[in-house]
Amino acid sequence: MTDLAIETHGLVKIFGEHRAVDGVDLAVPAGGVYGVLGPNGAGKTTTIRMLATLLKPDGGSARVLGHDVLAEAGAVRSKVAMTGQFASLDEDLTGAENLVMLGRLYGYSRLAARDRAAQLLDAFDLSDASDRQVKKYSGGMRRRIDIAGSIVVRPELMFLDEPTTGLDPRSRNQVWDIVRALVSVGTTVLLTTQYLDEADQLADRIAVIDRGTVIAEGTSGQLKASVGSGAVHVRVADPAQREEASRLLATRLSAETTLGSDPYSLTMRVTEPTAVPAALAALHDGGIVVTEFSLGQPSLDEVFLALTGEHVSTEAEEGVPA
Repeated sequence: MTDLAIETHGLVKIFGEHRAVDGVDLAVPAGGVYGVLGPNGAGKTTTIRMLATLLKPDGGSARVLGHDVLAEAGAVRSKVAMTGQFASLDEDLTGAENLVMLGRLYGYSRLAARDRAAQLLDAFDLSDASDRQVKKYSGGMRRRIDIAGSIVVRPELMFLDEPTTGLDPRSRNQVWDIVRALVSVGTTVLLTTQYLDEADQLADRIAVIDRGTVIAEGTSGQLKASVGSGAVHVRVADPAQREEASRLLATRLSAETTLGSDPYSLTMRVTEPTAVPAALAALHDGGIVVTEFSLGQPSLDEVFLALTGEHVSTEAEEGVPA
């Protein structure tokens, strides 16, 4: 690859005896959205904090927009912005006051800072709440004003660390639209997430991190293809029959079934899709009523389960440094 926004080799960060990041290699092209997917404690947030020069690596190397994160930290900071999992603005100030203050800190005149604040409030659909204290904003409004504050001066590279954690679906879609708008004007976005659909919707390429190491990387389609040619999804009418349905399908398709949290459903990866009709006939012959069935490409959830042995959590990372 050429024209990389981020390039790391063997990046390491250690907290006491805990290796939060254990040799991460990344090559993030300039332009578009690069997703970093992983469970709690995988090392996503720690990796971003090193790339944003908020933490010093304990090993390896990293270059951001052509600058070494250790030797040229100031140059990196001048070109990037970061929005973490929680709002970082002054909650006692109004939305407009926060943006004007940030504009002044960036060197804008009073008039220019007010003009830029008005532009951002309008673009982020927050004009009606401009005179309201940020602490009175909803969760979705807080995320939008936080991102707006990060682009008072448009960065070349934007770090978004789980920006939609805890948001309702409407607010998540609004944040997704903001991410797409940033990319459309030339900003590169590095997005960490635990939401599989978020990575599927936004990311051009995805790195899967587990236990501080990149265990897979590619486009969403490439990652899905890596775990099998197809996936069978079955939903039974009676949850008491799910185990028997799983046994019959596993026998007919020579594949291992995955039983999710939904007591009615099961999934399995298949390499011979032509054998699926006979397997469904076996369910019918066994008296098992199937209410839903689909055969298609594996989901990112199945990819992640195959790679790590666990589903991605939807809770915010907490506890040990991530």
